[in-house]
Amino acid sequence: MFRLITALEFDPIWFGVMLVTVCEIGMILPPVGINLFVIQGIARVPLWTVVRGIVPFVTVDLIRLLAVAVLPWLATWLPSRMV
Repeated sequence: MFRLITALEFDPIWFGVMLVTVCEIGMILPPVGINLFVIQGIARVPLWTVVRGIVPFVTVDLIRLLAVAVLPWLATWLPSRMV
């Protein structure tokens, strides 16, 4: 996968940040939403209550995903300072 990413001239750090963010959103949102079912099982509340509780977090995650997609330097600024 690394060769494909670099061949397409994507920054590997940027791609990693995007991939982790998308996986995180996928683990929160239905239909997969395994984290929802875990929290529902622990808290013993209806699933709808848990879904309503994650709305602000998913909103912020989507805004962050959009920001990193539009402004890729947000994901690469700190690692570039570590050289």
